[in-house]
Amino acid sequence: MGAELLITDDADAFKKVADNQGLMHQVCKSHVQRNTDALIANLKPLAAADSDGSLAAIGVSPEQAVADLERLGELIRSRQPEQEDELGMMYGRYMAAAPPRENEQASIAYRVRSLMLDRWNLWRRLTRYRTWKGPEGERIDGTNNHAERAIGWWVKERYRTMRGYKKAANAVNVSRLLAWCGNHLNSGGVDLEALVA
Repeated sequence: MGAELLITDDADAFKKVADNQGLMHQVCKSHVQRNTDALIANLKPLAAADSDGSLAAIGVSPEQAVADLERLGELIRSRQPEQEDELGMMYGRYMAAAPPRENEQASIAYRVRSLMLDRWNLWRRLTRYRTWKGPEGERIDGTNNHAERAIGWWVKERYRTMRGYKKAANAVNVSRLLAWCGNHLNSGGVDLEALVA
């Protein structure tokens, strides 16, 4: 299709597709930010307590771990390409955290390590929108909102019956109308945007 850039959520399968096809890849900054915020909120109190002693074992104080998690939250919001090195240095503090053994829960230090490593590895895909420019000066906003809207219109249409249709007939009629519109967009059908917006 001649695409040079793939914009998706953070699923690993999309990363493999982009890499296998030699495409530049932008992961949705909104998805990553929400996921990162949730992980930081979960890890901060654990890091502050260092109840399993795993941070002390690698020479990182609880205060440093909390500061690193807070800084990660700031970096995820600013998303500047040149901040990749800072994230790499933060990951370096946790490199010595040992992975869990079989049937063992991951330590606090290892969980922080995994989060830092994942975001460091993701950084170029997360900040691609800051540097990418199309052949005619096109820019992207760093989200996959267009794909999300398409999913909402087509894939998630089947869930609307659970969310709000009051009559079974309405569910059937609207879902069939949306399917017809979408299937005929390129052959004289109806513009779906005005109908669904």
